[in-house]
Amino acid sequence: MADKSKTIIIKKTKKGHEGSHGGSWKVAYADFVTAMMAFFLLMWLLAMVSPEKRAVMAEYFKDYAIFEKSGKSFMEQSSNILPKPSVEAKSSASQEFAGGKNAETAEDFSKRLKKGIDEKLLGLKEHLMVDIVEDGVRIQLVDTEGKPLFHTGSAELSPSAKTILNFVADNIKDMPNKIAVEGHTDSSPLKTQQYTNWELSTERASSARRALETYGIGSGRIARVVGYADTQLLYKNDPTDSRNRRISIILLNEKVAKTSKQQTEITPIITTTVPVTSSVLKTTTTPPAVSRQEQKKSLMEPIVVKPGGPIEFNKPLTGPGTGK
Repeated sequence: MADKSKTIIIKKTKKGHEGSHGGSWKVAYADFVTAMMAFFLLMWLLAMVSPEKRAVMAEYFKDYAIFEKSGKSFMEQSSNILPKPSVEAKSSASQEFAGGKNAETAEDFSKRLKKGIDEKLLGLKEHLMVDIVEDGVRIQLVDTEGKPLFHTGSAELSPSAKTILNFVADNIKDMPNKIAVEGHTDSSPLKTQQYTNWELSTERASSARRALETYGIGSGRIARVVGYADTQLLYKNDPTDSRNRRISIILLNEKVAKTSKQQTEITPIITTTVPVTSSVLKTTTTPPAVSRQEQKKSLMEPIVVKPGGPIEFNKPLTGPGTGK
């Protein structure tokens, strides 16, 4: 009878639905975090793009149709994405070239010059090349086969070269720009070693400079006259091409002209050589006010040079320029 008084308890547990998917929520959360990271990365990249490029890209995607342009990338139209120079940038470049707000721009001047070439130099048109470079506007007088601008191996101008230089001078003499004259040759060696393409190119540039001054260009406008020999070939694939023999006349913009002026404003230094008892020469600087007799007396003192040792003076130098 005692066994019948015991109570038997049966515990039953119900399984919920959470056990069926386990930790799949973690995968969804990871996808969400990845998407957010990609979104903020895209926002950061767009913030690094200039406003002009963003505007062009926005216009592209605004009219984009996947069915019309399927399989094509907008990178194929990269030239349309690059921003065009603003009006302010063009104005700044024009001022750097012309030296004033009301002056002619580099583009307008080159167009005007090309138009004048077509009208007045029709028979010599093949000798002229006009382009815009970093320094300014470049006018190149090039040789053509059978029609040289200079006599062979000489710096003497031909009648055709004088006609062209006269035309160029008429078109640039009223402009404020400084002028650089450069001479170039081809790679053909000269017959004599004492006279090389370096001397020839420099003398031809100087001849062109003298002609420009004769035709009305002030000598104060010449910024530099230099010869490059065959180091800057126009046609590198054919170093002996006659068109490599040329004269370049560059109308410098304001920035380059100021830099050239600063480089030339250097105080000259007068140097004299002191004779020594060995092959070593010593150069000292003396003021220009000292007379030649005083210089000779103070600088002709003998100097003894010992091998491997310092320079010793038999007699200490005195007088102007010696520090004593």
